[in-house]
Amino acid sequence: MKNHKGSTAQLNVLIVEDEIHAQKEIKRLLELCDYDVKILEFIDTVEDAISWINTNPHPDLMFFDIQLSDGMSFEIFNHINSTTPVIFTTAFNEFAIKAFKVNSIDYLLKPLKLNELNDAIKKYLSLEDKYGNKRQPISLDQIEQLFKLNKPSFKSRFIAKIGDQILHIPIADIAYFKSEDNVTFIVTRNNKRYIIDYPLEQINTEINPDHFHRINRSFIIHIDSIKKINKYFNSRLHIELEPVTSDQVLISRIKVPDFLKWIDK
Repeated sequence: MKNHKGSTAQLNVLIVEDEIHAQKEIKRLLELCDYDVKILEFIDTVEDAISWINTNPHPDLMFFDIQLSDGMSFEIFNHINSTTPVIFTTAFNEFAIKAFKVNSIDYLLKPLKLNELNDAIKKYLSLEDKYGNKRQPISLDQIEQLFKLNKPSFKSRFIAKIGDQILHIPIADIAYFKSEDNVTFIVTRNNKRYIIDYPLEQINTEINPDHFHRINRSFIIHIDSIKKINKYFNSRLHIELEPVTSDQVLISRIKVPDFLKWIDK
């Protein structure tokens, strides 16, 4: 399978990326690369990616950012039936990337570079030529295990600022993290709120997933903060938290299975 600009073969790709500037950059690089590439769609959430992949003809190749606004892109593989190869884009360090490359899964380290993009597409095309549909994709379990190879130790505390004062909040005191108007709050078990300089996406990679779970775009909750779980319209769940929040805390239908699996550990 040859694909170069000027040839008749066109490479149809799906981009799953939640940062606008990153979308624009990969579009720019794909227009400059050595291959004839057509971008079918830009998608910015796990939920929308699952829906699109399950309702559209499969692209030739997909680019996934690892961390999306509503979770990790690895979750997508739990809900799709597709052998389309994926090139991940990530800001994680090169140690983890090299581990993945051993398993013939390509990663592009942000900021993306044109020569590396060309090499990744060339690698994909060479694998297609060699193996075609017989090529076996890496399993989700393998991806998750490799992802853990260079995972840092879980945080034991967070720093919060109140005026000129700097406080440290032990992880054991935290009921949940909440994002509101692009500001992240810690809400403690005794119902105190502190602003911290961490986005939920980063927090989610630095806390123990046995204790905390990101249930939607706005909340990461501790298992002990759950007061009640109620069924809700359209197969969603409504969560009552302690301390009480004025927000309606819902879990989407797509994320319900992962949440229940977490609860049942």
